[in-house]
Amino acid sequence: MSNSSQQMKAIILYDTRSAGGSTERFVDALGTSLAGTGAYVEKGKCKATADYSFVQDFDVVIMGAPVYYLLVSSELLGSLIQSNLKRYLRRKKVALFLTCGSPEPMAYMMYLPQLKIHLVRNKILAEKVFAPQQLSDEQAIDEFASTITQAYRKALKTRDSSLRWTDEAQEMLEQIPLFFRNRIKIAAEEYAEEMGYREITVDVIDEAKAELER
Repeated sequence: MSNSSQQMKAIILYDTRSAGGSTERFVDALGTSLAGTGAYVEKGKCKATADYSFVQDFDVVIMGAPVYYLLVSSELLGSLIQSNLKRYLRRKKVALFLTCGSPEPMAYMMYLPQLKIHLVRNKILAEKVFAPQQLSDEQAIDEFASTITQAYRKALKTRDSSLRWTDEAQEMLEQIPLFFRNRIKIAAEEYAEEMGYREITVDVIDEAKAELER
């Protein structure tokens, strides 16, 4: 059962203090670039105490914000600490971006780890620090979108080649209502990948469904 042609569903979670500013324009441009590759994209501005259960409907979660006074913008960082975001990020593929005027080596050493420390069990498809002047650079944005898309497709191919569905598991999947089927399919494959299973059985689907409902 191949996922290679599956449309990527991505959500961009971001924070910024200035409405309609350069970060929001960057997020819109990144979404447009990703959509140009065939992805389905939504965006959402972070709130530290929001309910992030909707994240479970997406394959890729792209997170980013400006850096203010040596710290990643507080609502995004707060979401990883105070809300249920980390719960719904389990086994999700993520990509990270930051915007700051600091030299790039400092940004990678001091700022990205503020996010990555909360994502140690996630596969990070791409990470990028954008200088302020790069936020409107179409080439830089397209390159970041392309890196995310290619890494996602590579991860799917790797998963497809290492997993086998039993006939019984396939039959069970086909009995699940279409609206939930793809979510269960992805959850079963990601659960099997994390647990080191080579074969997806009915029991594995049940385990994955139980994980979703926790």
